Amino acid sequence: MPKPGDIIVGLDIGTTKVCAVVGEIGLEGVDITGVGESRSKGLRKGVVVNIESTVASIREAVERAGNMAGVDISTVYASIGGAHIQGMNSHGIVAIANHEVTQDDVSRVLDQARRISLPMDRQVIHALPQDYIVDHQDGVREPVGMSGVRLEARVHLVTAAAASIQNLTKCAERCGLHVSELVLQPLASAEAVLTEDEKEIGVALVDMGGGTTDVVIYVDGSLVHTSVIGLGGLNLTGDVATGLRTPLAEAERIKIRHGCAMAAMVDPGDTIEVSSVGGRGARSIARHVLVSIVEPRLEEIFGLVQRVIAESGYAELLGAGVVLCGGATLMEGVPDLAERVMGLPVRRSAPMGVGGMSEMVKSPAHATAVGLLKYGAMRPAELPPTLLMHAAGKGIGARDDGDKVVAPGMGSKFWGWVKEVF
Repeated sequence: MPKPGDIIVGLDIGTTKVCAVVGEIGLEGVDITGVGESRSKGLRKGVVVNIESTVASIREAVERAGNMAGVDISTVYASIGGAHIQGMNSHGIVAIANHEVTQDDVSRVLDQARRISLPMDRQVIHALPQDYIVDHQDGVREPVGMSGVRLEARVHLVTAAAASIQNLTKCAERCGLHVSELVLQPLASAEAVLTEDEKEIGVALVDMGGGTTDVVIYVDGSLVHTSVIGLGGLNLTGDVATGLRTPLAEAERIKIRHGCAMAAMVDPGDTIEVSSVGGRGARSIARHVLVSIVEPRLEEIFGLVQRVIAESGYAELLGAGVVLCGGATLMEGVPDLAERVMGLPVRRSAPMGVGGMSEMVKSPAHATAVGLLKYGAMRPAELPPTLLMHAAGKGIGARDDGDKVVAPGMGSKFWGWVKEVF
């Protein structure tokens, strides 16, 4: 685990913005010491489509965060998202070697659970244990030390397109950065905005970004479902630009400044100024015209979220309802509309549990970046990126060698240490 004084950097590489947040490990958690943002110009729906533009955006955000914190940034925890992300539940079974569960048995059962048939162009980025079963005794959270002859594990696997992983890593490396781990965006956001009680009694996190809306579901403290919807804040902006016949940049400004999710919340007499295309003069229109464009699109997105939750099979287990985060949720009335459409209690959340310059990141738009810091603060500091996947997922640059994932240059002494830890 990182120790007090260590520096951790979260790099959220999104469709509309790149955000770098620097944190220092303190005695009571993570203290924010620097924040840097830049406009994201090289991604579409979470996937890199222009290497050079993405590199420039990353470099700008990292330099700003480093200058504010007074540190040189060389290592980051980076986010990954996009419609290519897929989640599935898996199951592993192994015999307990000496009739008492050891860390080696846990490593073997997790490795067994992740051994699923995948196309050559896909890769496991997370293998997240849900619970263990020792000789038919289920619901075990920590099996080490228990007696038995058979150990089973229920695991949630998250896979991504190998090309997307490689392109994101390449962009970071061209900025002189080493990626400690690529972390699923909503998984990182959950670390920042969800409470342990919510995870225990059941909650759906809806992370609305610029290009996609990500949905993850927690039940009994574990991640059980992952899904990505290919609609986000940029779709709202495009609708506004088309409906009001205004440039995209102006549509984004109007959406942020005057947008509202529900017509019932808007005064019928409110008006807004809208710039026209082609150099024509600005026009004054009723604000409810803007809302009549935004509301149907948000209803569509939340309707798709409701479908995802229903098809997951966990709808009846969401005692804590739905938590919203992401920049696209900042609009007035979004939680109210979401609650109306989905029929579940909904709250919007900003990052929690960090100190230092926390006021700079107290926005749902910073959930992923802050979550990356908190995620990194819980990781074994010595573990290389090829193994930072709960010792079960294959990492970038790793090769499969029998029953273990081998990192280039790692000797038998290191592997002995890994077995002791896991």
